Amino acid sequence: MRNSFRLFSLFSLLTGSYLRMSVDEPGGGGPVVPPVTPPATPPRESFSREYVSEVREEAKTWRLKAQEREIALNEANGKITAADAAANERVTAAEKAANDRVMRAELKAVAVKHGLVDMEALKLLDLSAVKLLENGDLEGADALFEAAKKAKPYLFGTVTVGSTGKTPDPKPGTPPDVRSMTREEYAAAKKTATRRS
Repeated sequence: MRNSFRLFSLFSLLTGSYLRMSVDEPGGGGPVVPPVTPPATPPRESFSREYVSEVREEAKTWRLKAQEREIALNEANGKITAADAAANERVTAAEKAANDRVMRAELKAVAVKHGLVDMEALKLLDLSAVKLLENGDLEGADALFEAAKKAKPYLFGTVTVGSTGKTPDPKPGTPPDVRSMTREEYAAAKKTATRRS
């Protein structure tokens, strides 16, 4: 709206001066264009030196605080990374120790199966060829004990998987096993025991 008003004012000014010239000066002379003055710019605001120095000091303070916090953040990230690495090392060491324990227990079971006399003899054997598989089985344990039987037969005794012999009779004077008695045998044993008392 303001621009259209300016254009209209400029147009009427130019038209009016042209018309006046042509009427006043019959020879022409041409239109006289008035000089155009640039629009006035608002005066630039200026601040006092004290205010500007206060603002600069405040900006400096905030910039330094931001740098300190960034340094603290980098240090904290470094500590977190170091702690994570240490935790991973501890987890790896714990897994290795647990796997070693499982391997020793499995080796003892295989050693009994092969007739190893003393479990302390496991320390004499080279266990580097034995590996613990993911499912908990040992790879290379049977071959290790077969080779050890040939190289050091004194470490192994006879293999006894189970006993097929009869259990010995109880010693005289020991009380009979109540769990294996029939009702009649139990009643008779009870009568005998109560008469003695």
